[in-house]
Order: sequence, then C-alpha cells, then structure tokens
Amino acid sequence: MLLEKLREEVCELHQELPKNNLVVWTGGNISCRDAKSGLVIIKPSGVMYSDLTPEKMVLLDMDGKIVEGTLKPSSDAATHLYIYRHRPDVNGIVHTHSTFATAFAANGMPIPAVLTAICDEFGGEIPIGSFAPIGDEAIGKEVIRSIGTSPAILMQNHGVFTLGKTARAAVKAAVMVEDVARTVYYAMQLGKTIPIPKEMVALLHKHYMEDYGQ
Repeated sequence: MLLEKLREEVCELHQELPKNNLVVWTGGNISCRDAKSGLVIIKPSGVMYSDLTPEKMVLLDMDGKIVEGTLKPSSDAATHLYIYRHRPDVNGIVHTHSTFATAFAANGMPIPAVLTAICDEFGGEIPIGSFAPIGDEAIGKEVIRSIGTSPAILMQNHGVFTLGKTARAAVKAAVMVEDVARTVYYAMQLGKTIPIPKEMVALLHKHYMEDYGQ
C-alpha cells in the first residue's frame, strides 16, 4: 500500500472531526498531499467516520486520477486538488460544516477579529468567500481568490475550508474556527463586539507565530 504511514495519519486525523463536533454523519473531509510524490490522500465519499481505515483512503494524482483505492474520492476532491495546484505551501486541507462557523457563512459574514485567539491563529478576520457550486473547481477557485493569508475561509451558504502546511495544521485551524465562531456568536447576542486595532492584530499574530509553544 502506497504512503502507508501517511494514510494512517490522515485516517486518525479524520476522527478528530466528529470528536470536536465539526461534522455529522458522513459530511466533511480531510486531504493531505505528500510533498515528495505530489500524491494526495483524501476521504472516500459517503463513508462513515467510524468505518474509515487507512486502506479505504483514496490516493489521487494532481489531475484527480485514482492511483490507489477501490472507493470513490470525496465529492470535494476537485476543490482540494485545485487549491493544491495553486498553493504549493499547502499540504493539508480540511472541509467541515461546523455549526457556528457555518452560521456565519449562511449570512455571508466574515468572523471579525474581536478575540486575541482570532489574531493569533488567523492573523485577522476569517474571510468569507462568495457562493460557488459543489462538484467542480469553482469552490477551489473562490477559496484561492478570497482566502488571502488566512489559514481559513468561510464559503457563503456552504461551510468552512482550512489550509495548512500539514494535515494536522489544517485540522487545528478547523477546530479553532469553530471555537472562535461560537464565542463571537454569543458575544454578538450581548451587544456590539469590540474590534481589535489592526496594528495590535499584526503584533499578536507575530508573537504567536514566533514565540508560542516549544
């Protein structure tokens, strides 16, 4: 089996999505690009998370051809591949319909930079992309057009896409998007939220990226 260890990692990472209440039933997906071969591992379409195994992961080339696997790839495969072709710095992508973040997407609203956690992880507001149909490259094109330097974007009327240097980084961003979306939603029920000044947003993001952690 090609890319066995990476398939195992991607399979394990998929379990983080229901664990963190980011998906229900079979919705959502994770993909990972192997930097050496350029091949992409992605969730099979319509398979329950509890039924996923490394062997069931689908291995694609950058043109979408199945290299290894007996199941159909995710219906979002064209989106993932388009993003990979246009973002060589990205090797992991996550898509969810997580509740609070998708509520913002349903209203066509970005998540404003009103929490230090948003500044830290995302470097500013989490942007909103325009509506695009599912199944071809349209969503990928809109992600590339609208995401800027953020690791996350809300897609209008659809859900969340997060990008990372690794699949694990993209999963972390997906968890963080829903966490801050929930807090901002509740804050908005209390009244007008207080934006963080742009210069402080940049300072907080720089500190987090350069000094946080081991």
